[in-house]
Amino acid sequence: MTTPESFDRIGKPKVSRGLSPVAVLVRQHDRDRFQTVLFAPPQCREALFALYAFNYEIARVRESVQEPMIGQIRLQWWRDAIEAAFAGAAPRRHEVVEPLTMAIRGFGLSRAHFDRLIDARERDLDDAPPATLAALEDYAEGSSARLILLALEALGAATLPARQAATDIGIGYALVGLIRAMPVHARIGRMMIPDDVATEAGLAPGDYAGLRGGPALRRAVATLAAAADRRLAAARAIAQDLPRAALPALLPARIATHALQRLERVDFDPFAGAGIGDPLQSWRLAWAAWKGRF
Repeated sequence: MTTPESFDRIGKPKVSRGLSPVAVLVRQHDRDRFQTVLFAPPQCREALFALYAFNYEIARVRESVQEPMIGQIRLQWWRDAIEAAFAGAAPRRHEVVEPLTMAIRGFGLSRAHFDRLIDARERDLDDAPPATLAALEDYAEGSSARLILLALEALGAATLPARQAATDIGIGYALVGLIRAMPVHARIGRMMIPDDVATEAGLAPGDYAGLRGGPALRRAVATLAAAADRRLAAARAIAQDLPRAALPALLPARIATHALQRLERVDFDPFAGAGIGDPLQSWRLAWAAWKGRF
């Protein structure tokens, strides 16, 4: 839900100068979700910022370590922090852990979603690509959809239809995010195109590693894009059944759809600028929020 104080006189979301540490962290490292939080009720925003800051912390574990064992130790640190939050223990002195603990206790968030998010990030420590598209979607459900489910809880909008939409949007948004990240992943030798998709497309690993957007790579990316589009369409098919309060958690669907449109315009070449940020994104989100659409 948007509120009058969320916008300036020309309709653009306003950003407070007195941002909390978690809000600053999200603004710096997760532009998409930072912008969606601006359309949430003021009393929910800090909880959402804490959730998205937590997500950033666990998502960056892979790139911050050189050995998988060190990554597992860091993820265990977060498991212990979540365990303490649900056990009623004093939170660790950490700029994300403390507000996250407040959000967990203040909004009655579900433990299972946190556990699944952390477990999914263990997959990041394995350099092997997913075996199948189904395996990639399962990873997306754990690493992305569960975060939207937690956001719904913070917004008081976790109805059954909203949870169904959140699962589809989370998977679709994550698939699009992986496509957008392909230039970065290719440079560091990370391959997230599933084996079955790569085989069907006739993709040669050298084309991907060499940042060459040939026909085989475009076919593989088109397959992932189609899977994302199906998920987003499934969520929109039940839009009339969703509480309006759920909208801020579901707005990533709008971001993913626009990214897919841009990708289609470059014939599904992930190295042709598909990962470049949208300078008009905040305006598109404002329009979608005003219309009550995602």
